[in-house]
Amino acid sequence: MEIRNLGASGLKISAIAYGNWLTHGSQVEEDAALACVRQALDEGITTFDTADVYANTAAESVLGKALAGERREGLEIFTKVFWPTGPGAHNDKGLSRKHILESIDGSLRRLGTDYVDLYQAHRYDHGTPLEETMVAFADVVRSGKALYIGVSEWRAEEIRAAAELARELRVPLVSSQPQYSMLWRVIEAEVVPTCKELGIGQIVWSPIAQGVLTGKYLPGQAPPAGSRATDDKGGADMISRWLEDDVLERVQQLKPIAEGVGLSLAQLAVAWVLQNDNVSAAIIGASRPEQVTENVKAAGVTLDEATMKAIDDVVGPVVTADPSLTKSPRF
Repeated sequence: MEIRNLGASGLKISAIAYGNWLTHGSQVEEDAALACVRQALDEGITTFDTADVYANTAAESVLGKALAGERREGLEIFTKVFWPTGPGAHNDKGLSRKHILESIDGSLRRLGTDYVDLYQAHRYDHGTPLEETMVAFADVVRSGKALYIGVSEWRAEEIRAAAELARELRVPLVSSQPQYSMLWRVIEAEVVPTCKELGIGQIVWSPIAQGVLTGKYLPGQAPPAGSRATDDKGGADMISRWLEDDVLERVQQLKPIAEGVGLSLAQLAVAWVLQNDNVSAAIIGASRPEQVTENVKAAGVTLDEATMKAIDDVVGPVVTADPSLTKSPRF
């Protein structure tokens, strides 16, 4: 497993992180989830990402159970706060001081740990002053309940404003967690240059575009039985944007490129995001242990310029790159 620094910080993480969005506590039975985490550990993954909202807190509980008994110092455990949890009352969401300080305690309890390595703002909160949010995060760090802080799906100008406050408060804002793949590149124009300047690293999610970049979805054909596109617990909604025939046809055209460098399509997709020098880690999910084994083979792979150009030539017409598509809800 390749190990990278998270941004300009001293925190070292595995280049492949294991995430449990849309799987633990939802799509995948607990025994299968535990087996996937065990496989991740066996493959050298040390970085695990979750959020309180995943399966309405159940995903944190499953991950905590899966990691119980592991040497805590050998793991990097990340979670997030923002989306409604619990009964969804008016203070059960957002980035108010109340919600942050109550949520960190719930996350730690479910994860079975005294601290998380990284606590992330899952979206930007338009209804709370940024100063209030950042002071609350600073207090979480100073209390020892989190070591570092980060953001997820924030725009460049929001990240810059938060970084300025973090410097004033002397707390380490070290990461951004955006969606990023060969097909979804909205961070490249603004977020990545800003984060490079500020020493913030990307921990990217959905590097295989919800599974579309595995090549298993074929143009003109129904999705395979049991695939994410047939899941009625949220998976089908998330993947629907990629299931157009023009996208699927171009994904099939990537197969010779992958074969030419000795990789599967999924491995090529994960390796592609890791070529960006602002990406510290790519988050993978899994419903079966063998998926973990396949995807970790992308760690440490170097794709030459000719391969990167060939990929761009194939997918260029169907790439989404508009930075304005990074948005946070207004409650």
